[in-house]
Amino acid sequence: MADWIVYAIGFLAQILFSSRMLVQWIISEKNKKVITPRLFWQLSLLASFLLFVYGWLREDFAIMLGQAITYFIYIRNIQMQGEWHKLPKFLRIFLYIFPIIVTIYGYNNNTYDIDSFFKNENIPLWLLLLGVIAQLIFTFRFVFQWLYSEKKKASSLPFGFWLLSVIGASLILTYAIFRKDPVLFAGHSLGLIVYLRNLFILNNEKNGLDKK
Repeated sequence: MADWIVYAIGFLAQILFSSRMLVQWIISEKNKKVITPRLFWQLSLLASFLLFVYGWLREDFAIMLGQAITYFIYIRNIQMQGEWHKLPKFLRIFLYIFPIIVTIYGYNNNTYDIDSFFKNENIPLWLLLLGVIAQLIFTFRFVFQWLYSEKKKASSLPFGFWLLSVIGASLILTYAIFRKDPVLFAGHSLGLIVYLRNLFILNNEKNGLDKK
């Protein structure tokens, strides 16, 4: 596949990821507190779908790893907001099995093998480890968010989510610089600003409650 098509898929995914953060940021600024709109999770799922494809096409294990985990957490949050069953049944089934289909298809047709992800000559081992660690931290923010939301019985984005976002995004930006990946760099540069702003809003919200 032509490089421009691969990068177009990646940039579209990052545009959607950035859009979800902008929507969440604008709504939160308007309400003076951190809000999690339905559109946030809908855009997240669509962007994750595309970024998984991008990672697969680039044979980038770090990207695929992160998306494979958060993909299903996005679905769970859509379910918690009561929006999942509003989607057509065939679409829900497809979204559930899509990552599995792509992985099995690629492996069985020799599109890639496991070693190619870990022995990619364009990604030295230390850089791969940095990318994996960065993605794990960045991914764990949604695991944390999921467990927190399950406990609260409502989809929300707590302080720990934004703190892990800042740490993970900073590491991914470092990875993107060494990897010379414009898709990751563009997406996480804007994201880091939004994550820091949400921490500031939450801190102001907490200080406001403490004064009451």
